[in-house]
Amino acid sequence: MNAAIRAVVRQGIKEGAEIVGIMRGFEGLISGEFIPLDLSSVSGIIQRGGTILLTARCEEFKTPEGVEEAVKKVKKAKMDGLILIGGDGTFRGGMELEKRGIPTIGVPASIDDDLWGTDHTIGFDTAVNTALQALDKIRDTATSHERAFVVEVMGRTAGYLALMSGLAGGAEFIAIPEVPFKMEEVAQAIKRGFERKKRHFIIVLAEGVMGAYQLAQELYERTGHEIKVSILGHIQRGGNPSAYDRYLASRLGAAAVQAIISGRRGEMVGLKNEEIVLTPYSQAVSRRKEIDLKAYELSKILGL
Repeated sequence: MNAAIRAVVRQGIKEGAEIVGIMRGFEGLISGEFIPLDLSSVSGIIQRGGTILLTARCEEFKTPEGVEEAVKKVKKAKMDGLILIGGDGTFRGGMELEKRGIPTIGVPASIDDDLWGTDHTIGFDTAVNTALQALDKIRDTATSHERAFVVEVMGRTAGYLALMSGLAGGAEFIAIPEVPFKMEEVAQAIKRGFERKKRHFIIVLAEGVMGAYQLAQELYERTGHEIKVSILGHIQRGGNPSAYDRYLASRLGAAAVQAIISGRRGEMVGLKNEEIVLTPYSQAVSRRKEIDLKAYELSKILGL
């Protein structure tokens, strides 16, 4: 997100705009926690994870009263428009602001990579590489001890992170919400692997499928093999952003400024086939980005 903030500020200043940062997202919008942002404010932040503006969940903004208070603060500060960086919930909030006459443009940032209207979202590539590094290390210990592991990654309703990291990390099986699987088939695959002297068996599990310990227990009961568990958790959400994420965030942040200055509103900027595109919030949050089933089938073949 810092790379996107940097791009917004610098592109905005080039366009002759005055840029104000809103601390803690919608919470700061309601409380009026605004700070001026100039060229120096965003110097040296492109390599930093997280966001210098901080972030927070805001239950108050989910109420009509909360939205109205936010609108009052925007008008009082004489803001001409807002650039929102986030995911599904952020853009739904943007839709509420649009209904009340506040122009907004959205920049997609989510490690789930599940938003319609862009090939990738900011943060996804970094999260994938973080998960991949963990998988490589877990494979070392799994091989040394000749064990099976369940590695749980984030993804409540979307399996993009699990699929990409599992495929790149050579996982023997990947469990994602979009594709049902039979427990017995996985158990048999584990048995066959160890029978042919395979020294490890790595399962990458998206958290939305089931609990990692539950999966490990059920597989142990079917195979008799001890199944170790590693839950990566919030380690996937931090760290220095990858080169691609910095590139993507820079392009989308600048494009968001150009869009809102040109009069576009209520849309999310995205990158598709290396071209900037704009998608209405209503489509971005309601249409489901389909998983690449060919990539999933390939993972099963390569995991034999």
